[in-house]
Amino acid sequence: MTWQIKEIEAPQLADWMQDKAQTFRIVDVREPREIAAGTIPGAEAVPLASLPLRVTEFKNDEDLVFICRSGARSAQACRFLQQHGFTKVFNLRGGMFAWASNGLPHILPEAV
Repeated sequence: MTWQIKEIEAPQLADWMQDKAQTFRIVDVREPREIAAGTIPGAEAVPLASLPLRVTEFKNDEDLVFICRSGARSAQACRFLQQHGFTKVFNLRGGMFAWASNGLPHILPEAV
C-alpha cells in the first residue's frame, strides 16, 4: 500500500505558528543530541525510535507536524501514524534544513 504523505513548507508552518486560531502539535523526531543544536519553538521531542511506544500520546483529531533534520525521518513518522489510522499528519518538507534556510527562529532545548 502506498501512503500519500501531506507536506508543509517551512514558511507555511511559520504562518500556522502565528495564527492563534490554528491548533496543532510540532513533533521533533530527531535524537536528543541533534535537538541539542536547536529546534522549532514549541516542538516536542519524540525520537523516531520511541514513536511506537508513545503513539497513544497522540490524538487522531489533532494536526500533527513532524520534523527532523532533512524530512526523511519525519516522513517515516507520518507513514507510521497513517498506518495506525491517523489522517492529520504533516511532514515538514526539507526539515530543519529548510526551516533554517528560510531564516526562521529556532531555540535551544533548555528554552523549551
